[in-house]
Amino acid sequence: MINRDDMLELTCRMNLSRNCFLRLAGAYMDAEGYEDDSFNTNFLNLKDTDKKKNLEIAKAVPFARTNEQLKEYRFPKNPEQRKKSMWQLLTAIKNADLKDDALLSIFYEVIGEHYKSNKDYAIYVFSGSYDVPTKGTDGAWMEGSEEVYDFIICSIAPLIDDYELGMPEFGFLYPAFSDRRSDNTCIDIYNIDPNNTQAELMNIILGE
Repeated sequence: MINRDDMLELTCRMNLSRNCFLRLAGAYMDAEGYEDDSFNTNFLNLKDTDKKKNLEIAKAVPFARTNEQLKEYRFPKNPEQRKKSMWQLLTAIKNADLKDDALLSIFYEVIGEHYKSNKDYAIYVFSGSYDVPTKGTDGAWMEGSEEVYDFIICSIAPLIDDYELGMPEFGFLYPAFSDRRSDNTCIDIYNIDPNNTQAELMNIILGE
């Protein structure tokens, strides 16, 4: 189960004054899952209007209805079975801070092959880093930090007009942010409609 307070703490670092994102990459896909165009940029170099717009796209995943739209899933424990999941690819993308376009190209191709859509859409991937502050037993913030939580957020949203995105319909947070710590054995997956999930893509992500 995802702790809602963990997600709220994380989203508090997703605004112009307390931004946790360092890089943004993405691809624009046609309805059949073929890439039309892609980009990769330093998030801090964006104009404030573009930062704000993209922060809302990223925030839609962790701010979704916890344990309804956003659920936690565990990767297989068995190393051989885990190789069938996207765990290794996602870990490599995260560790590269989105600076490896070859890895991202593979990622977009996998998404395009398994994501079901009847319209053009975009895949946005955000690289973030959060210096998790120490919290006392009384709940008060203390000096120092628990750890540095490095993560990626993926948001997939339909294209409304050219490169304008609608509300994200699918996405994930990896590694999971559990008990205020990084957990790379789990991933938090977002489906806008919990009763109509992207089951095929989820199975590919989890190696099922």
